[in-house]
Amino acid sequence: MNDKVLNLNLVFSTPIWGFLVKDYTKLNINMLEYIKELQKSDPEGVNKSNVFGWHSKSFDMNNKKVSYFFESIKPNINNTLIDMGWDDLDNKINITSAWSIINKKNASNERHIHSNSYISAVYYVCAPNNCGDILFHDPRQAKVIRKPNTIKANKLNAEVVNITPQSGLLVLFPSYLYHSVAKNNSDEERIIISFNIDIK
Repeated sequence: MNDKVLNLNLVFSTPIWGFLVKDYTKLNINMLEYIKELQKSDPEGVNKSNVFGWHSKSFDMNNKKVSYFFESIKPNINNTLIDMGWDDLDNKINITSAWSIINKKNASNERHIHSNSYISAVYYVCAPNNCGDILFHDPRQAKVIRKPNTIKANKLNAEVVNITPQSGLLVLFPSYLYHSVAKNNSDEERIIISFNIDIK
């Protein structure tokens, strides 16, 4: 007779939150207008992790559309802080930077992290089918050198986890977590808002 497993402890977990934001259609209309204005005023953008895509400069946090966006997703941000056991007082949350990325066909984003922040996020304004999943990479430094073949990827053996975009989806994750974006295989633009959260 096999011994029964009394408990399987998943320790040092890496959380990834996903929220479908309430009334996201209105948010997306407002933010799409704002992002397109940014792109028109700065068509070259900046070069970060983007490969063939357009990366905006930092948002104007005093802009009414930007303020409305962050006010709308504040409950979702608060939920992540509560889950982490952190102080969720409103005056503790500080959005240190926010920007947009537009990936046209064949554009992608290289593997990277967001340093000097606690939580980072991506929000999908436009997410057509096959526009490129976000890929999260195993952050553990001490990996097993020898690894047997696996029958099926699961929470215990996966080295990469992907999330498929959809309009209105907000994904939050620890800023130390390496991530990348797969190539946009659609004929439409993949438009996102990304931002970093600090705790004062």
